[in-house]
Amino acid sequence: MPCEFSFFSSDCTSSRPPAGYSIESSLRARVRRLHPRQVHRHRLPRLHRRRPLRRRRRLPYDRETYRYTPLLAWFLLPTATWFFSFGKLVFAAADLLAGWLLARILIAGDGGGGGGHPPADAGPGSASAVTRRRAPMDPARAYRFAAIWLLNPMVATISTRGSSEGLLGVLTAALLWAVYRRRFALAALLLGLGVHFKIYPFIYGPAIIWWMDEDRLTGSSPTTTTATATKPPPPSPFMRALFFITPTRVKFAIISLATFTALNLLMYSVYGTPFILHTFLHHVSRVDHRHNFSPYNVLLYLSSSRPAGHHASAAALAIESLAFLPQLLLSALLIPLVVAKRDLATSMMAQTFAFVTFNKVCTSQALWLHQAFQLEFLGRSTFTPGLWAASLAFFLVNCWILGIVVWDGAVGPSARPRPKRHNAI
Repeated sequence: MPCEFSFFSSDCTSSRPPAGYSIESSLRARVRRLHPRQVHRHRLPRLHRRRPLRRRRRLPYDRETYRYTPLLAWFLLPTATWFFSFGKLVFAAADLLAGWLLARILIAGDGGGGGGHPPADAGPGSASAVTRRRAPMDPARAYRFAAIWLLNPMVATISTRGSSEGLLGVLTAALLWAVYRRRFALAALLLGLGVHFKIYPFIYGPAIIWWMDEDRLTGSSPTTTTATATKPPPPSPFMRALFFITPTRVKFAIISLATFTALNLLMYSVYGTPFILHTFLHHVSRVDHRHNFSPYNVLLYLSSSRPAGHHASAAALAIESLAFLPQLLLSALLIPLVVAKRDLATSMMAQTFAFVTFNKVCTSQALWLHQAFQLEFLGRSTFTPGLWAASLAFFLVNCWILGIVVWDGAVGPSARPRPKRHNAI
């Protein structure tokens, strides 16, 4: 004879529930016996399934720290509905794909043929330096260089902890690969998607457009004049600007801008003003002084304590808004003008390095060392001189490394000044 089963208590020797039993029905029966009049006024939540995301009508920006495009939230829906580590697997796969693209770029070169670095006496303005091509690399050597990315524990840690930076890495590598393969329509689509995904890839646009010389696109080598040949008169600035506007450059600019605009309009039509505020405008007025190892950390710390009314009146001269000027001037204009026409890959690397070095928020958490430990764990004020001096030292070292990268890209490592060696007597 079957015995009566209850979710909370049972006298049965068998632990198997009867047919048709569910946790929700048991809870409702229990509450009905205790409060029969309140059961319909206060409905119990469904425990066996969640309401669909679309029916809940929640925004990705309900999470206070979400500052990305909603495309990323859409892409990671399986993480919340199917498999929790789905995003980590995707980010790790993006790292592997980026490493494969890096190897293909090194093996194929820039697609224009020619040698590698210019001779040692070639200055930044010489013809040999301007027409430098990235020569193909031996596959074994290319794979060793790609292993620096693929076997890097920092890259693996960032992706497997759930950071989406791997997607930007594969988009950037695919962008460079498409440009070298002369697939400019695909490159423009990737650039528009990358800028929509995260703002900073727009700095690669001026470098790519400046790199698109006619001789690179046609595969021909420009002729160099000899000492006895008659040099043609230099063209006027108007003619130079006219020759610069080529159909390939115009097509690249239109497709990338149209992709970026279309994605923004789509997201704005769905999410409205919060999309603009959190994805783009937040980074202009961002005041983030925690875990910040940039030279602006003390100024941002003081700006974070401004009263609300004072913030509106001083917005035009706020340091968090003006910090972009040297950053963008260097990474989006000066470095492309000096490096991009000679070596696009080195230019993009130097631009990224400069953008991070001069960024107002540099979250180098591993570099917070002794002063930060005293500040955040012991509650001691170490902003000046300890933390600020360490930030300046870190900034100056990065500037020194950036100078080496820019010099190698603009002139070549063989032309770098070296100390003289004195022969032993």
